[in-house]
Amino acid sequence: MSELPAKATPARSAVRRWLPLAVIVALSVAAIAIGWNRKISFETLVRHNEAVHAFILGSRITAVAIYVAVYVVAIALSLPGGLILTMSGGFLFGGLLGGAAAVIGATAGACIFFTIAKSAFGEHLARRAGPLAEKLAEGFRADAFHYLLFLRLVPVFPFVLINIVPALAGVRLRTFAAATFIGIIPATFTFAFLGAGLESVIRAQSAIYHACLAAGGADCKLDFDVKAAVTPELLGALAALGLLALIPVAVKRIRARRVANSSG
Repeated sequence: MSELPAKATPARSAVRRWLPLAVIVALSVAAIAIGWNRKISFETLVRHNEAVHAFILGSRITAVAIYVAVYVVAIALSLPGGLILTMSGGFLFGGLLGGAAAVIGATAGACIFFTIAKSAFGEHLARRAGPLAEKLAEGFRADAFHYLLFLRLVPVFPFVLINIVPALAGVRLRTFAAATFIGIIPATFTFAFLGAGLESVIRAQSAIYHACLAAGGADCKLDFDVKAAVTPELLGALAALGLLALIPVAVKRIRARRVANSSG
């Protein structure tokens, strides 16, 4: 009888480690299967534009809180649509407030996913990693903040991938949270202000869309493509900003090499 708890402990430990990740994956698959990810669109925003703005006027703080909560859930479940959510925040609340709300929501959602991923398989893989993998992980951890800052500043890398890799490398939560929070600020506020400036475009598209519906059209769609706002010039500017984050890493490596050569 005394051996039963000892045998049950590894199983319970595995359940505790994998259950949160399994819940996240199940919810994400269910959300995509139901089509919740397709609800994150400007077409949905335009359809309910008047009702949403009326709610914001009546309870602005609650509306911002709901927006942040939706953003947290979307990022934690790794659902697509982060760009649209960010621009929608600017459209609904203005560039400053919408951008700030998006930064908070994205950082919180990323930290939730990171924590769950790290507890599920980060430490497990670290124990089983070979010498080369462990060496690479140590190198990443040594400059984790600046590497993560670079990856966050350049919005061409998949957001969910940047949430997983640091978890596998054993990066600390506070380092991940700080680099994520600071790194997403430029792009987030840029797209939030772009969203704030789209009011006239969206209103025009809304009028065309509702006129089509009133005429009995069966294929009424919005022609606005959110990806058109992501220009090569914008990505180039953010990439240049991201390269600045790697300067401390390069300086550190050069100094270490000089010290090694002098000691040699």
